[in-house]
Amino acid sequence: MNDAAFIRLALRLAQRGYDTASPNPMVGAVLVKGGKIIGRGWHRQAGGPHAEIAALRDAQRRGHAPRGATLYVTLEPCCTHGRTPPCTEAIMAAGIKKVVVGATDPNPQHAGKGFKILRRAGIQVVHGVLRDECAILNEAFNHWIVHRTPFVTVKAAMTLDGKIATAGGESKWITGEKARAHGMKLRRGSDAILVGVNTILADDPSLTARLVQSSQSTVHGPRLRRIVLDSRARTPLTAKVVTDKFGKLTTIVVGKGAPKRRVAALAQRVNVLIAPLKKSASGRRPAAIDLRWLLKNLGAENLTNLLVEGGGEVNASFLLGGDAQRVAFFYAPKILGGRDAKKAMAGEGVKSLAEVLTLRDVAWRRLGEDLLLTARVD
Repeated sequence: MNDAAFIRLALRLAQRGYDTASPNPMVGAVLVKGGKIIGRGWHRQAGGPHAEIAALRDAQRRGHAPRGATLYVTLEPCCTHGRTPPCTEAIMAAGIKKVVVGATDPNPQHAGKGFKILRRAGIQVVHGVLRDECAILNEAFNHWIVHRTPFVTVKAAMTLDGKIATAGGESKWITGEKARAHGMKLRRGSDAILVGVNTILADDPSLTARLVQSSQSTVHGPRLRRIVLDSRARTPLTAKVVTDKFGKLTTIVVGKGAPKRRVAALAQRVNVLIAPLKKSASGRRPAAIDLRWLLKNLGAENLTNLLVEGGGEVNASFLLGGDAQRVAFFYAPKILGGRDAKKAMAGEGVKSLAEVLTLRDVAWRRLGEDLLLTARVD
C-alpha cells in the first residue's frame, strides 16, 4: 500500500464520526510500521481523544510500540491546547519518524504550524496526499472555522416540474424510501435543521433524526437542533417541536415586533430568539428575519452545519440572498403541475439571466427511482 492508500483508509475511519464529531472536524488516522498497520483511530466526539491519539492508544493496546512508525492522518495535527493537549506533542513523545497528512488546518492562525513543529523535531512530514478529498470531508467545519457562520445546505424534495406540494399542501410522499432515507442521513450529519413557520403550520413535523447505533461508535442521544423562522410568533403551542421531549433543542426565531404574549408563552416551553428584521429588496414583501444576523449568532454557538428544509420562500431567501453554500435537491419522476402548487423555489427571483444563481461541482446520484442533485453554490 502506498501513501494514498493509507490516507484513503484513514478517510474511511474519519467518516465514522459523521454524526458525532461536530463541532470538531472528522479525522481518521492509521499507524504503520514495517509495512503493517499497527494502530487505527478516529475522532469520535468533541472533548474526546483526537484521531492521532486514538491510533497511538490502539497500537499500544495491541502490544505494538509506535516508535519508528509512520502516522497517516487526514488533517494536520493540532499544535495548540484546546479541550485536549496538542497532538504534535504526543506524536513527538511517541517517537513517530514520519507523518503523512491529507489536508492542512483550515484555520489561518494555525495552518502549517503543526508541520513546522514536527519538522523541527526531526520528523519527516509529507502533506497534500488526497488533499481535496480530505478537505471536502470537512467542508462544513472548514467554512465555520474561517467565517464563523454555519455551512448551509438547502434541501428539497420535488417533482420534475419543481413542485414540493399541491396547492392544498399535500406533500407525502413525493420521493421514495431510498431518497427519504438519504435525507434522514443528511439530518444526522447536521447540527441543526431550519424551517419556516408555514411548514410547522401545514405539516406539524417532528424535525428529528432517527439514530443509528453502530458497533464502531456510540450516539449519545439526539443533538439535532430545530430552528423555526417565525417573525410573528405564530407557532402553535400544540406543535410537536414545542410539546415533544426534545423541546430544549427547539429555537423559535421571532421578530422584534412579535406579539409579546405569544413570545412569552413560547419561551416557557422552548428557546426563543428575538432577531432584527430585514426589508425585502423590492419593498413589496413584509420584512423577514435577518438571516446574516441569525447565522452569525448560530456560528457563535458552535453550530457548524445547518440544513435548511424550508418551503419555497425560505429556500429562496437563503439561496438568492447568498446565504447558502450547497444544495441537495431530490427529484422524483413525477409531474404535479398547477399554477398554485407549492414551488421548491419562490421569492422574488432575479431580474435577468445575468443574475441567475450558478451551481458548480454538480453531482447526480440515483436513489431508487429518484435522482439526487448535489452542488456547491457560487
